[in-house]
Amino acid sequence: MLSTRRTVSSQAAYLAARCQNADGSLSGEVHGCPDGLADLGRRQALAALSLDADGSGWPEVGDRDPVLGELQSEYRYLRPVLFHSPYEAAAAFIIGHRISIKQTRVLRARIAAERGTVVGAAGEEFAAFPTPRQLLEAPELPGISTVKLERLRSLAHAAQDGRLGRERLRELAPERALAELQALPGIGSFFAQGILYRGAGLVDGLSNDAITHFAVTERYRLEAPADQVRTLALAERWRPYRGWAAVLLHVWARSHGHLPPRERR
Repeated sequence: MLSTRRTVSSQAAYLAARCQNADGSLSGEVHGCPDGLADLGRRQALAALSLDADGSGWPEVGDRDPVLGELQSEYRYLRPVLFHSPYEAAAAFIIGHRISIKQTRVLRARIAAERGTVVGAAGEEFAAFPTPRQLLEAPELPGISTVKLERLRSLAHAAQDGRLGRERLRELAPERALAELQALPGIGSFFAQGILYRGAGLVDGLSNDAITHFAVTERYRLEAPADQVRTLALAERWRPYRGWAAVLLHVWARSHGHLPPRERR
């Protein structure tokens, strides 16, 4: 039987959910981690699925806000699925700049296959995106321009220095974290927000973006378009899960075509 190859995290860690237990918990196995790093792989997998956060109060947000409660019910209390790490989120944004999502996925898969580590699990092979060290050792990357390669190397150095650590970014004030991220070559305001909110994964973090504002306007049937001030005021009832609430709104907006004109593609 031929195995298939997929892309996994730069830590070469894969958590395979084997079953859902009667109490709702998940059982799994960690593959591809060197001795002593299995717990790191487990924690990384849980973070990527937003299972490292206490969600016991998540249903109460829907009780306070019936509009959001409808979305929770529609999407079965969906939690955000994050990038494997802030480093990989940043790399994905750099690679995908000015090309389509499909092209970005193809390039990332090629880079993982040619420069990353292959992990075997459950009869399949998973190609990991290169670690910072592997990326820095690569003289070139398939399909990547010289400018993007230099920016990716800057990200790799930042990751090696610990500046892109998930826990570190979570502990910083959002304003400071965003400012530090925007100091990296090729990272502007939009990319910085993506790295922080979908890479590090702030449970209660709320980004300032057009899709969130448009979805709030449409779903809450506001007479005037929402801006950041209006969205923040409305989002007070979502605390301490404003980030999760925003993701539900994004999923709903994309699923039903409720997107700003420039995002309809």
